Amino acid sequence: MKKYIYTAMLILVGIAMAQAQRMLPKQKGLQISTGTLSDENPGRNYYLNIGMTVNGKKGNYQLWALEYSRQYSQYKDLRIPQETYTAEGGYSFFLLGDARKNITLNTVITGVVGYESIDRGEVLLYDGAKIVSEDNFIYGGGAWLSIETYLSDRFVLLLQGRIKALWGTDLEQFRPSAGVGLRFNF
Repeated sequence: MKKYIYTAMLILVGIAMAQAQRMLPKQKGLQISTGTLSDENPGRNYYLNIGMTVNGKKGNYQLWALEYSRQYSQYKDLRIPQETYTAEGGYSFFLLGDARKNITLNTVITGVVGYESIDRGEVLLYDGAKIVSEDNFIYGGGAWLSIETYLSDRFVLLLQGRIKALWGTDLEQFRPSAGVGLRFNF
């Protein structure tokens, strides 16, 4: 009988410990996300993002990320690629969620720096037209609204709505996007 009681106690303690492992302060995570940039060609305009998170207290965390985005502008029958490489750092604030953090709503505020390239630096098109926009270093800020749900104690599914405000650009200053991601907590 003691054996069954000890086994049941170990199982209960294990379940309680597993639930307690979410959002520990200083716990690190690696997240990968992708999505579409808001435009008339959502299948061709996309971003890829890889980042690291460091949990703070009360469901908040720091975020450090690198991002590549690609979108196209149409000129006659030619698609002109516009590529952006950015690094961002910021902080996520817990807004809503259940007590066990199974599903949460967070907002992220970030600072952004990077570089944008238009048609890989080429200024002349095949028909002699000249691109007047230039490659630039860019800077600005961003905001995300993120719904995060734990698939297990280590894996988190992310649904994100984002907007960036960038200066120093010859392209759109405000860049909305939506995406999905996955985070692995160490």
